[in-house]
Amino acid sequence: MHLTDPAGKRARRGPGPNRSGPWAWLRACVAGLAVLAGLALPAVSSSPAWADPSPDAYVTNFGSGNVSVIDTTNTVVATVPVGSGPQGVAITPNGRRAYVTNRTSNTVSVIDTRTNTDVATVPVGAGPIGIAITPNGRRAYVTNFGSGNVSVIDTTTNTVVATVPVGAGPIGIAITPNGRRAYVTNFGSGNVSVIDTTTNTVVATIPVGTNPHDVAITPNGRRAYIVANNGTNDVSVIDTATNAVVDTIPVSGFVTGGVAITPNGRRAYVAVGSSNDVQVIDTTTNTVVATVPVGAGPAAVAITPGNGKNHKPHKPEEPKKPGHH
Repeated sequence: MHLTDPAGKRARRGPGPNRSGPWAWLRACVAGLAVLAGLALPAVSSSPAWADPSPDAYVTNFGSGNVSVIDTTNTVVATVPVGSGPQGVAITPNGRRAYVTNRTSNTVSVIDTRTNTDVATVPVGAGPIGIAITPNGRRAYVTNFGSGNVSVIDTTTNTVVATVPVGAGPIGIAITPNGRRAYVTNFGSGNVSVIDTTTNTVVATIPVGTNPHDVAITPNGRRAYIVANNGTNDVSVIDTATNAVVDTIPVSGFVTGGVAITPNGRRAYVAVGSSNDVQVIDTTTNTVVATVPVGAGPAAVAITPGNGKNHKPHKPEEPKKPGHH
């Protein structure tokens, strides 16, 4: 989350390294997504040399330059030093590695989740923020806000194998379920770059709202929901077959947080920071069907898989015994 990365209120320039001012919320917002991205359960390893990694949460701590590892007892079991200004985090599908973007040191740290140690440092572009890993786990895509490109990391060798120029100030990134496309929100240029992950080239550039930052793709891969904030206050819906905006959904406030889509693809949840609520979009009609008040400055959204832990499955009615009516 995966996240796994928003930015920007009304500012038009890139985020600075200071810890206060109009960009302070960005760090909190991306850090929130980082927490949620780390909550994904790792897959069971088929290799006998690896024990099944535990379902830990990996939390990036921007100010202290490390990552906290929280286990299922809600206890910090490890603190892993990484680079300066860690923000985004993504876990490989097999759960063996956590990739962390270090925004102020222009690197990506690779954490071995078995030992919770930093096993590799990968230089990337300037100001890396967002990160997403392909479904097969072979590539990690990193948005470099300061250099206007995306670094592609080979997760086997932990080296950059491609650098893809995109728009100004790329932040958010999501990869389609089939792994063929990566959608990148360009905060500074108000558009979305679509990367073909086979050739690592931009195959489409899609104009959206002002300062887009977060992106989520429906489970069937047919739609990408792009959050655009500032003056537009809306969500752009992209048809991934045509790479065209097919709908624009107004929301009541500056969309300063993340977006997440339910596993059945029927709802999109959008964090709206200026009105301190989450707005729920019906993806069939592309209309806001509910507004849920939450705390101050909501930054990120994640949705549990399936029907949730409190769902009770339907128990089939037992057949009646013969002679009973």
